[in-house]
Amino acid sequence: MSIKLVIFDLDGTLVNSIKDITNSLNYATGPFGLAPKTVDEVAALVGEGTTKVIERVIGEERLQYRDEVVKRFLEFYSDHIVDNTFPYPGVRETLESLNGYKKAVISNKREALSIKALEALDLLRFFDLIIGSDSTSERKPSPVPVLHVLSKLGLNQQDAVMVGDSDLDIAAGKSAGIKTVGVTYGYREREYLRDANFIIDDIKELPKLIKEL
Repeated sequence: MSIKLVIFDLDGTLVNSIKDITNSLNYATGPFGLAPKTVDEVAALVGEGTTKVIERVIGEERLQYRDEVVKRFLEFYSDHIVDNTFPYPGVRETLESLNGYKKAVISNKREALSIKALEALDLLRFFDLIIGSDSTSERKPSPVPVLHVLSKLGLNQQDAVMVGDSDLDIAAGKSAGIKTVGVTYGYREREYLRDANFIIDDIKELPKLIKEL
């Protein structure tokens, strides 16, 4: 077995959280004269962290309200983090079948919120390490979080694979020198995964693929 570590993205890869993120964003921006966003609109925006999403939504003309909107978002989201969030089909079984591997999560969601969501969904127990957007000096697509995980777990690039649904995940993995697997069922279209070493349509395909690496 050459692969020893599987690194997962969280939102759009392990869990479908887009409804709760949308509700929280609409709550946060409501007092500032912005029309509510749809789930599809928010899915196209997420990936680079809360502050980036909010900056895009409020626009430059309301940028002075950014910190207040971020605060409203985080407070609401923390209280409603898994109201409508659920693991994608096959995720739990796949994680159980990968019990011989180290496993980590690298999310551009803040670390405390990532842990809270995983714990609430009874997924936290599967992972050796959780890294959020505020855990390291840089976030995906930077290789810094990936290299941090490797260092913490005492492993090398050839030991690991990165699994995610967006170009940010693939870029982070590739720039860190590890193999990458794109999943097509998440928030991004297949075209965003074109640079991945492998692309799968179902998370249940992952254990077999990893064994062959």
